[in-house]
Amino acid sequence: MCDSITLYGVKKVYDSRNGPVHAIGPADLSIRKGEFVSFLGPSGCGKSTLVLMVAGLLPPTEGEIRIDGVVVNEPRTDVGIVFQTPVLVDWRSVLGNVLLQVELRGLDPAQYRAHAVELLESVGLGEFLKQRPYELSGGMQQRTAFCRALLHDPPIVLMDEPLGALDAMTRTRLRDDLEKLWLGSPKSVLFVTHDISEAVQLSDRVVVITPRPGRVEREITVDLPHPRDFDVRQSPEFLGYVKDISDIFMQYGVI
Repeated sequence: MCDSITLYGVKKVYDSRNGPVHAIGPADLSIRKGEFVSFLGPSGCGKSTLVLMVAGLLPPTEGEIRIDGVVVNEPRTDVGIVFQTPVLVDWRSVLGNVLLQVELRGLDPAQYRAHAVELLESVGLGEFLKQRPYELSGGMQQRTAFCRALLHDPPIVLMDEPLGALDAMTRTRLRDDLEKLWLGSPKSVLFVTHDISEAVQLSDRVVVITPRPGRVEREITVDLPHPRDFDVRQSPEFLGYVKDISDIFMQYGVI
Protein backbone atom coordinates (compact mmCIF):
# COMPACT_ATOMS: atom_id res chain seq x y z
CA MET A 1 0.00 0.00 0.00
CA CYS A 2 1.18 3.51 -0.73
CA ASP A 3 1.64 5.77 2.27
CA SER A 4 1.85 9.02 0.37
CA ILE A 5 2.37 10.85 -2.88
CA THR A 6 4.96 13.60 -2.67
CA LEU A 7 5.94 16.19 -5.25
CA TYR A 8 9.27 17.95 -4.91
CA GLY A 9 9.72 21.02 -7.12
CA VAL A 10 7.81 19.39 -9.98
CA LYS A 11 7.70 21.43 -13.17
CA LYS A 12 6.63 20.65 -16.73
CA VAL A 13 7.64 22.58 -19.84
CA TYR A 14 6.47 21.41 -23.26
CA ASP A 15 8.31 22.04 -26.51
CA SER A 16 6.26 23.59 -29.29
CA ARG A 17 6.81 25.16 -32.70
CA ASN A 18 6.48 28.56 -31.06
CA GLY A 19 8.95 27.79 -28.30
CA PRO A 20 8.72 26.34 -24.78
CA VAL A 21 5.32 26.25 -23.05
CA HIS A 22 5.53 26.35 -19.27
CA ALA A 23 2.51 24.26 -18.24
CA ILE A 24 2.84 23.91 -14.47
CA GLY A 25 5.18 24.30 -11.54
CA PRO A 26 7.36 24.24 -9.73
CA ALA A 27 5.01 22.52 -7.29
CA ASP A 28 5.57 20.97 -3.87
CA LEU A 29 2.75 18.85 -2.51
CA SER A 30 2.07 15.83 -0.31
CA ILE A 31 -1.04 13.61 -0.40
CA ARG A 32 -1.68 11.30 2.53
CA LYS A 33 -2.81 7.69 2.23
CA GLY A 34 -6.60 7.52 1.82
CA GLU A 35 -6.97 11.25 1.17
CA PHE A 36 -9.28 12.62 -1.53
CA VAL A 37 -7.55 15.65 -3.07
CA SER A 38 -8.96 17.78 -5.88
CA PHE A 39 -6.83 19.83 -8.25
CA LEU A 40 -9.04 22.80 -9.05
CA GLY A 41 -8.19 25.40 -11.65
CA PRO A 42 -9.11 26.93 -15.02
CA SER A 43 -8.63 25.11 -18.32
CA GLY A 44 -5.02 24.96 -19.46
CA CYS A 45 -3.45 25.41 -16.00
CA GLY A 46 -1.67 22.04 -16.02
CA LYS A 47 -4.02 19.97 -13.82
CA SER A 48 -4.14 17.03 -16.21
CA THR A 49 -0.40 17.27 -16.80
CA LEU A 50 0.15 16.91 -13.07
CA VAL A 51 -1.97 13.75 -12.89
CA LEU A 52 -0.19 12.21 -15.89
CA MET A 53 3.16 12.83 -14.21
CA VAL A 54 1.95 11.14 -11.01
CA ALA A 55 0.88 8.13 -13.09
CA GLY A 56 4.33 7.97 -14.66
CA LEU A 57 2.87 8.54 -18.12
CA LEU A 58 4.67 11.87 -18.52
CA PRO A 59 8.10 12.77 -17.15
CA PRO A 60 8.56 16.05 -15.26
CA THR A 61 10.96 18.59 -16.75
CA GLU A 62 12.28 19.34 -13.28
CA GLY A 63 11.82 17.90 -9.81
CA GLU A 64 10.62 14.45 -8.81
CA ILE A 65 7.54 12.59 -7.67
CA ARG A 66 7.70 9.85 -5.06
CA ILE A 67 5.02 7.30 -4.18
CA ASP A 68 5.65 5.54 -0.89
CA GLY A 69 9.18 6.89 -1.07
CA VAL A 70 9.90 5.44 -4.52
CA VAL A 71 10.66 7.82 -7.38
CA VAL A 72 8.14 7.68 -10.23
CA ASN A 73 10.19 7.22 -13.40
CA GLU A 74 7.98 4.86 -15.43
CA PRO A 75 4.26 4.10 -15.83
CA ARG A 76 2.69 2.82 -12.62
CA THR A 77 0.69 -0.41 -12.71
CA ASP A 78 -0.76 -0.01 -9.21
CA VAL A 79 -3.04 2.92 -9.98
CA GLY A 80 -6.55 3.21 -11.37
CA ILE A 81 -7.19 5.92 -13.95
CA VAL A 82 -10.49 7.45 -15.10
CA PHE A 83 -10.47 9.92 -17.98
CA GLN A 84 -13.03 12.49 -19.11
CA THR A 85 -14.41 10.03 -21.65
CA PRO A 86 -15.11 6.42 -20.60
CA VAL A 87 -12.91 4.82 -23.34
CA LEU A 88 -15.00 1.63 -23.48
CA VAL A 89 -14.68 -1.12 -26.09
CA ASP A 90 -17.87 -1.21 -28.17
CA TRP A 91 -17.85 -4.94 -28.90
CA ARG A 92 -17.62 -6.01 -25.26
CA SER A 93 -20.39 -6.00 -22.67
CA VAL A 94 -20.40 -3.75 -19.62
CA LEU A 95 -19.02 -6.60 -17.51
CA GLY A 96 -16.52 -7.47 -20.22
CA ASN A 97 -15.25 -3.88 -20.29
CA VAL A 98 -14.69 -3.90 -16.54
CA LEU A 99 -12.83 -7.22 -16.72
CA LEU A 100 -10.74 -6.10 -19.69
CA GLN A 101 -8.16 -4.31 -17.59
CA VAL A 102 -7.29 -7.39 -15.52
CA GLU A 103 -7.05 -9.42 -18.73
CA LEU A 104 -4.56 -6.88 -20.09
CA ARG A 105 -2.54 -7.32 -16.90
CA GLY A 106 -2.32 -11.06 -17.56
CA LEU A 107 -4.58 -11.90 -14.60
CA ASP A 108 -7.36 -14.46 -14.51
CA PRO A 109 -10.65 -12.59 -15.09
CA ALA A 110 -12.61 -15.41 -13.44
CA GLN A 111 -11.05 -14.45 -10.11
CA TYR A 112 -12.31 -10.87 -10.49
CA ARG A 113 -15.75 -11.53 -11.93
CA ALA A 114 -17.64 -11.54 -8.61
CA HIS A 115 -15.97 -8.29 -7.53
CA ALA A 116 -16.73 -6.70 -10.92
CA VAL A 117 -20.41 -7.61 -10.56
CA GLU A 118 -20.43 -6.25 -7.00
CA LEU A 119 -18.96 -2.92 -8.13
CA LEU A 120 -21.41 -2.59 -11.00
CA GLU A 121 -24.35 -3.38 -8.74
CA SER A 122 -23.17 -0.75 -6.26
CA VAL A 123 -23.60 1.97 -8.90
CA GLY A 124 -26.93 0.72 -10.20
CA LEU A 125 -25.69 -1.24 -13.22
CA GLY A 126 -26.54 -4.73 -12.02
CA GLU A 127 -29.25 -5.08 -14.67
CA PHE A 128 -26.94 -3.97 -17.48
CA LEU A 129 -24.04 -6.42 -17.23
CA LYS A 130 -24.63 -7.80 -20.73
CA GLN A 131 -25.39 -4.52 -22.46
CA ARG A 132 -22.95 -2.95 -24.92
CA PRO A 133 -21.61 0.57 -24.24
CA TYR A 134 -23.61 2.12 -27.10
CA GLU A 135 -26.79 0.93 -25.35
CA LEU A 136 -25.98 2.98 -22.25
CA SER A 137 -26.33 6.64 -21.36
CA GLY A 138 -23.22 8.76 -20.88
CA GLY A 139 -23.56 8.56 -17.12
CA MET A 140 -23.87 4.78 -17.18
CA GLN A 141 -20.78 4.54 -19.37
CA GLN A 142 -18.80 6.62 -16.91
CA ARG A 143 -20.00 4.48 -13.99
CA THR A 144 -18.62 1.51 -15.90
CA ALA A 145 -15.29 3.32 -16.22
CA PHE A 146 -15.26 3.97 -12.44
CA CYS A 147 -15.75 0.27 -11.76
CA ARG A 148 -13.03 -0.71 -14.23
CA ALA A 149 -10.53 1.59 -12.51
CA LEU A 150 -11.36 0.14 -9.07
CA LEU A 151 -11.49 -3.54 -10.00
CA HIS A 152 -7.89 -4.42 -9.08
CA ASP A 153 -8.23 -2.52 -5.77
CA PRO A 154 -5.54 0.08 -6.49
CA PRO A 155 -4.29 2.15 -3.55
CA ILE A 156 -4.30 5.26 -5.77
CA VAL A 157 -7.00 6.42 -8.19
CA LEU A 158 -6.35 9.26 -10.64
CA MET A 159 -9.38 10.99 -12.16
CA ASP A 160 -8.97 13.51 -14.95
CA GLU A 161 -12.24 15.48 -15.15
CA PRO A 162 -14.31 12.28 -15.23
CA LEU A 163 -17.61 14.18 -14.94
CA GLY A 164 -16.77 17.06 -17.26
CA ALA A 165 -18.62 15.80 -20.35
CA LEU A 166 -21.91 15.05 -18.58
CA ASP A 167 -25.08 17.10 -18.20
CA ALA A 168 -25.71 18.82 -14.87
CA MET A 169 -28.25 16.35 -13.48
CA THR A 170 -26.20 13.28 -14.40
CA ARG A 171 -23.08 14.92 -13.04
CA THR A 172 -24.76 15.54 -9.67
CA ARG A 173 -25.85 11.89 -9.43
CA LEU A 174 -22.39 10.61 -10.33
CA ARG A 175 -20.76 12.81 -7.71
CA ASP A 176 -22.85 10.97 -5.13
CA ASP A 177 -21.95 7.59 -6.67
CA LEU A 178 -18.27 8.47 -6.66
CA GLU A 179 -18.39 9.65 -3.05
CA LYS A 180 -20.11 6.41 -2.04
CA LEU A 181 -17.52 4.27 -3.85
CA TRP A 182 -14.68 6.13 -2.14
CA LEU A 183 -16.27 5.92 1.32
CA GLY A 184 -16.78 2.18 0.81
CA SER A 185 -13.09 1.62 0.12
CA PRO A 186 -11.00 4.70 0.96
CA LYS A 187 -8.13 5.21 -1.46
CA SER A 188 -5.80 8.06 -2.26
CA VAL A 189 -7.69 9.95 -4.96
CA LEU A 190 -6.33 12.75 -7.15
CA PHE A 191 -9.31 14.36 -8.83
CA VAL A 192 -9.01 16.98 -11.57
CA THR A 193 -11.89 19.42 -11.98
CA HIS A 194 -12.72 23.02 -12.78
CA ASP A 195 -16.03 22.86 -10.87
CA ILE A 196 -15.75 24.51 -7.45
CA SER A 197 -18.84 22.91 -5.88
CA GLU A 198 -17.74 19.52 -7.14
CA ALA A 199 -14.32 19.89 -5.54
CA VAL A 200 -15.79 21.00 -2.20
CA GLN A 201 -18.34 18.17 -2.15
CA LEU A 202 -15.86 15.38 -2.78
CA SER A 203 -12.57 16.46 -1.28
CA ASP A 204 -10.73 16.26 2.00
CA ARG A 205 -8.52 18.96 0.55
CA VAL A 206 -8.77 21.27 -2.46
CA VAL A 207 -5.54 22.34 -4.16
CA VAL A 208 -6.25 25.62 -5.95
CA ILE A 209 -4.09 26.07 -9.06
CA THR A 210 -3.48 29.39 -10.80
CA PRO A 211 -3.85 30.07 -14.52
CA ARG A 212 -0.90 28.86 -16.62
CA PRO A 213 1.79 28.39 -15.67
CA GLY A 214 -0.07 26.54 -12.95
CA ARG A 215 1.15 27.02 -9.43
CA VAL A 216 -0.32 25.93 -6.13
CA GLU A 217 -2.08 29.08 -4.93
CA ARG A 218 -3.62 27.55 -1.83
CA GLU A 219 -4.47 24.24 -0.14
CA ILE A 220 -7.89 24.29 1.53
CA THR A 221 -8.93 21.58 3.97
CA VAL A 222 -12.67 20.92 3.73
CA ASP A 223 -13.82 20.17 7.28
CA LEU A 224 -17.31 18.85 6.58
CA PRO A 225 -18.86 15.44 7.31
CA HIS A 226 -19.25 12.73 4.66
CA PRO A 227 -21.43 11.93 2.88
CA ARG A 228 -22.00 15.49 1.74
CA ASP A 229 -25.63 15.13 0.81
CA PHE A 230 -28.07 17.83 -0.30
CA ASP A 231 -28.45 19.26 3.20
CA VAL A 232 -24.68 19.54 3.67
CA ARG A 233 -24.31 21.15 0.25
CA GLN A 234 -26.88 23.82 1.24
CA SER A 235 -25.22 24.58 4.56
CA PRO A 236 -23.55 27.93 5.27
CA GLU A 237 -20.25 26.12 5.85
CA PHE A 238 -20.29 24.43 2.43
CA LEU A 239 -21.29 27.64 0.67
CA GLY A 240 -18.56 29.44 2.57
CA TYR A 241 -15.90 27.17 1.10
CA VAL A 242 -17.35 27.73 -2.38
CA LYS A 243 -17.27 31.50 -1.89
CA ASP A 244 -13.70 31.55 -0.56
CA ILE A 245 -12.43 29.58 -3.57
CA SER A 246 -14.51 31.67 -5.98
CA ASP A 247 -12.93 34.81 -4.55
CA ILE A 248 -9.47 33.45 -5.37
CA PHE A 249 -10.37 32.92 -9.03
CA MET A 250 -12.10 36.29 -9.20
CA GLN A 251 -8.79 37.88 -8.19
CA TYR A 252 -7.17 36.19 -11.20
CA GLY A 253 -10.00 37.27 -13.51
CA VAL A 254 -10.98 33.68 -14.24
CA ILE A 255 -14.58 34.17 -13.06
